[in-house]
Amino acid sequence: MGEPQPGGGLVGRKLGPYRILEPLGSGGMGDVYLALDPRLDRRVALKVLPPEMAASPEKIKRFEREAQAVASLSHPGIVMLHSIEETDGLRFLTMELIEGETLNKSIPARGFSVERLLSLAIPLTDAVSAAHRQGILHRDLKPKNVMLTPDG
Repeated sequence: MGEPQPGGGLVGRKLGPYRILEPLGSGGMGDVYLALDPRLDRRVALKVLPPEMAASPEKIKRFEREAQAVASLSHPGIVMLHSIEETDGLRFLTMELIEGETLNKSIPARGFSVERLLSLAIPLTDAVSAAHRQGILHRDLKPKNVMLTPDG
C-alpha cells in the first residue's frame, strides 16, 4: 500500500473500498483526501492518521476520541462522521464531504462587511454551541478548519 505523504501520496490508490482521488488538506491529526465510495457511489472525505502517529497508542486513542466526539453530534453545521476504519495498517475516518472552501481562503483583505460577518458568525456559533451542549470543545477552531459551502 504505502504510507500517505502530504500532497497526495495515496492519490490513485485504494484504501479498503475507497478510491483516493485527490488531497484536500493536512492537519495536526492527519491528511484529508477526497475519495469515492463505490458501494454507495458517493464522494467522501478520508482523514488518514499518519503511520508515525499510528505507532503511538496515545495518538491512536486521541484519534478515536476525536471520532467518537464527532459521531456523537448531529448538526447541519458540523461534519457527519460515517466510520472509523483500519485497512492495510492505516487508520482513517470516513466523513461527509463538504463542498466549498475554507473560511481562511474567503476572508477579504479588508475583512468582511458587518452583514457578511454576522451571516457567518451566527451559524458558526450555533454549531460550536451544539458541540458544547454535548460536552465537546473544539481545540483547534480557526478559519482553516471552517468550511463555507457554495450557498454560504
